[in-house]
This record gives sequence, structure tokens and C-alpha cells, in this order.
Amino acid sequence: MNSTINQGAAPGPHGFFSKEATIARPGFSRWMVPPAALAVHLCIGQAYAFSVFNAPLTKIVGITQSAPDDWSLTTLGWIFSLAIVFLGLSAAFAGKWLEKVGPRRTMFTAACCFGGGFLVSALGVYLHQIVLLYLGYGVIGGIGLGLGYVSPVSTLIRWFPDRRGMATGMAIMGFGGGAMIAAPGSVALMNHFKSATSVGVAETFVVLGVLYFISMTIGALAIRIPPADWKPAGWTPPATANKMITKNHVHIDQALKTPQFYLLWLVLFLNVTAGIGVLG
Repeated sequence: MNSTINQGAAPGPHGFFSKEATIARPGFSRWMVPPAALAVHLCIGQAYAFSVFNAPLTKIVGITQSAPDDWSLTTLGWIFSLAIVFLGLSAAFAGKWLEKVGPRRTMFTAACCFGGGFLVSALGVYLHQIVLLYLGYGVIGGIGLGLGYVSPVSTLIRWFPDRRGMATGMAIMGFGGGAMIAAPGSVALMNHFKSATSVGVAETFVVLGVLYFISMTIGALAIRIPPADWKPAGWTPPATANKMITKNHVHIDQALKTPQFYLLWLVLFLNVTAGIGVLG
């Protein structure tokens, strides 16, 4: 099946990060979108591997063992908690902004927040100021997580209306795979930078912040959205309606007024709470 764009809009006088500038031109293959999405999700999946930093962060002062001035695990636990809270908040409010400005600007903003959050956290470790870790990884990084999560997923679904399950699966695979890569990678970096005066966390944060910013920026630059009314060649929407899928568009402002929205939200809340509780 031909999955390239046969018809597209001509470039207009729009900014590079505008939504109009990301509309795919003729000849663009939709199979270029999954790698761009993975370039982002493999990075933000690091959040699930943050626990590898917990033990080293309790020895910033003592180096070999915790000193009286070192942070406790209870204090450090708020870093991950804040990141997850701001992931949810930013993802909730980013939907409308994403539709307005497009995925490229949203993904680049995510790259700046997530990569920048690591740099602020590195400064917090160097200065031994826990507030900077809360601000850096928790708040700024958490916003990057949320923005980086929703952008590729929504874009993939638009490119693969005939394979929605596969599209979302590829994105979630990247999010989970990011932790699988980040955990051993972070440990290896800390061991590399470890010295008699440092546990290597600050240096690792700097390296990860730069690498994640570069990878996520590449994904943002490569992402494209299909032209209006585009559909894969040879594909037609199913004639038989699925009772579980509505064909009517419900605006978010109206959805918030329905009990179904809050029931679905409650189901997701309980599901995510159980998963994050185990990870945290």
C-alpha cells in the first residue's frame, strides 16, 4: 500500500515552528513519523528509571555513605512525585495548545523543558539545593514529560487511521523502552564520573540533559502532520460502525460537562496510580 503523500499544501509565509510549516509535502512517507516519535518517547521514558539516582543522591556529601547533611530518600521521593504530577497537568492542558500550534513547536518545547530540567537539577546537586531538583526535574522536567508524551501520540494516530492500535503501541513502546535504556546508561555514566569527591550524579545529569535535548529536537524537526482530509492510499473508513466508537466530535469544553468523562478519568486515574505507585 502506498503510504506517501500524493497531494499537499504549498509552503506559505509561516514560521519554521508553526503548524502550517509541519504539513507534509508531496512524496513524504508516513513511515518517517514513527522514528520521530520514538526520538522523543525514548527520552522521556527515562522518568521510569529515575530510581537509579536515589541511592547516589543520598550520598552527595558523604560520597561513600550518607552523611548527616545528605538528603533522605523521603526528601528525594518528591522529585519523582512532582514530575508525574506536572506530567499529568501539562498533558491535560497541552491538548488544546497542541492543536493550535502543531506538534513541532510542542515537541521542541518539551525538549527544552526536559533537557533544561536536567541541567537545573545538575546545578541543584552541585549546590546541594534540593529545591532546584524539585524545580528542575520535578516541575520543568515534568512539563517536558507531559508535552513530549501527548505530541507524538496524537500525530501518529492522525497518520495511521487504519492502524490506530499499532500507532499508539509504537509510542508507548518507546516510552517503556526509554527506561530500559536509561537505567543501565545512567548507572554507567555515574560510574564513569565517580571520583573521590563526587558520586557522578551532577555530571550524569548534564550529559543526559544535552543528549535528550538533541534527540528530542531531532524528533521535533522531523515530525510532520498530514494535509487536511488525507487518508492512506487504498483505505476507506469501515462501513460497519463500531458501537464503542462515536463518529461525533465532542469539544473538550462540552466533554467536561458529561459524567462519562469523569468516569473514564477515574478509571485511568486508578490504573495509573497503581502503576506509578509500584514505580515510585
